[in-house]
Amino acid sequence: MQVQLGAHELIEINEVLSCMINSINQFQIYKPYCQDQELKNILENQLSFMTNEYNSIIITLQQKTSKNQLPNVEQRMDVTPIYGVNKNRVPEAPNASINQLNDRDISSTMNGSHKALSVLKMQAALECTDSQIREMMIQSSKNCADQAYETWTYMNKKGYYQVPVFDQAISKSMINGFQQSSL
Repeated sequence: MQVQLGAHELIEINEVLSCMINSINQFQIYKPYCQDQELKNILENQLSFMTNEYNSIIITLQQKTSKNQLPNVEQRMDVTPIYGVNKNRVPEAPNASINQLNDRDISSTMNGSHKALSVLKMQAALECTDSQIREMMIQSSKNCADQAYETWTYMNKKGYYQVPVFDQAISKSMINGFQQSSL
């Protein structure tokens, strides 16, 4: 039994599935270019997860199996971000050929792909009338956010994704610029 879908949710889900295919294909292209084994492991694990998640969504849409739920990405909690900007940062520019693709490029595009898909999947969830499909899109969006965080963690550790910070006075001023409501 196929699920009944409204026009808006069907359009959004089709866009999500197309983008999921693009991301899976993109990650496959990157595999032979990974130089760091840690990044290669992250990429392979995420690729496997993304493929299984894609298949679960297809099965749910085509067969409407209520038992089919998406798994959660296992989130590392022992992350200590590195704050600040390296003043000796090497300027970046587009590569002249695919042969110049490096781990910074790969991890950066992986991160961007997860971020974009997370937003797209949440947008699709907001258009869903079927509660099961809606929950799948929400969980899938969270999974992408968690995979982006995993990729960001790798990038931050390698110095590819720096975290600029304000001085203490500016930070304190911004944080204290709000107060609790008295409602």
